[in-house]
Amino acid sequence: MDTTTIGLLYTGVTLLLLFSGMPIAFALGLSALGFMAAFMPSAHLGSVAETIFSELDNFTLLTIPLFVLMGAAIGKTRAGADIYNSLNAWLHKIPGGLGLANVFACAVFAAMCGSSPATCSAIGSSGIPQLVKRGYSEGLATGIIAAGGTLGILIPPSLTLILYGLASEQSIGRLFMAGIGPGTLLIFLFALWVMIKYKLERAQAAARGGDAAEQAILEDEQITWRDRLSALPRLMPFGILIAVIMVAMYGGWATPSEVAGIGAVGATVMVILLYQCYRPDDIKTILSGTIRESTMIMMIIATSFLFTFVMSYLGVTQKAATWLVELELSKWTFFFWVNIFIIVLGFFLPPVAIILMVTPILLPALNSLGIDLIWFGIVMTILMEMGLITPPVGLNLFVINGISPEIKLKNILWGSMPFIGMMTLAIVILCLVPGIATWLPNHFYQGG
Repeated sequence: MDTTTIGLLYTGVTLLLLFSGMPIAFALGLSALGFMAAFMPSAHLGSVAETIFSELDNFTLLTIPLFVLMGAAIGKTRAGADIYNSLNAWLHKIPGGLGLANVFACAVFAAMCGSSPATCSAIGSSGIPQLVKRGYSEGLATGIIAAGGTLGILIPPSLTLILYGLASEQSIGRLFMAGIGPGTLLIFLFALWVMIKYKLERAQAAARGGDAAEQAILEDEQITWRDRLSALPRLMPFGILIAVIMVAMYGGWATPSEVAGIGAVGATVMVILLYQCYRPDDIKTILSGTIRESTMIMMIIATSFLFTFVMSYLGVTQKAATWLVELELSKWTFFFWVNIFIIVLGFFLPPVAIILMVTPILLPALNSLGIDLIWFGIVMTILMEMGLITPPVGLNLFVINGISPEIKLKNILWGSMPFIGMMTLAIVILCLVPGIATWLPNHFYQGG
């Protein structure tokens, strides 16, 4: 059987297992073991454990459970509501201020927990009812949270960028720095759309008149300066924690793994002191959640290493890379079709599976075309953000449907569509101005 046939069969079996609903780790591992037994010398089966251990024996991987612990500690508390209420106190006078408060709250929470579903749940449980009560349409209210939650996989610390860095052998520190500019760009574009849509809905509500629910959007919320100042102590601890992490990482004082430790300890101390999460049940919930998620991610990483090892041994990776290069596509034509390919995969697969399966195949072609791998990692992450709010797998859509079951899934989906347009616009801007992603890491690492 030739390499092309084996490669197509290998890919088909793996996708079939993934689409069957089997956990990602088991799907990748079972597929790899099956093809190892069928097409490789039997001696390799005896060295599976050694192969996996040698790949996991990487200090950088320590960042994953530590950042997960940081997110679990923050997610256990009412931090999401505190962030949302504090920002709303300062932004409510701006047109669409309540919507903007939700966008910025998602950004702040995402910067601390790095989890898209956790951000949607924490901010959405407080924000969506208030948005709907104040007259925002169900689509806009849920779209803000669904799209805002996706920022969790782009704004550092990001587990997605860590996994991409491991798969592409790129610096985690550089990737984190590269995520800041595009993350800020997406926040700005989301906020811009919220303001535009708010004005359109306000005009429509005013034109219809009469209905109290429609008029709610026209009412001014009475918030005094005393309310604003009293909100600062609730917001300040989160700002301090983010500042410490940023200074330690980008000031060159600590490696990403050490920064993850700082974040984990800082978040744990904060939830103990501010939210009194010191009872055994609280600590047990935080640690058990950390263990479950970290174990799941590490199992996926372990089996993905085995998956790519088998793919490389059988020559599938090399064959696919050679085929891509021999297509002789221009840089931007190749980039366009890769974008379409990743978007389609995002309809069905989570970001972790896409990164670990696709990155090793694309790397040779990306290098041959001179595409910056740090820049491409950011674009790839934004593409996978789209997958989080597009059916049929769109995880954020179902998280929001779970916390707001009274809102139809159709309304959640249509409310998210304009934000997909904003993400597409962000990618176009990054193509025209790549320095938005590359300037910061190049500036900080220019001497190294």
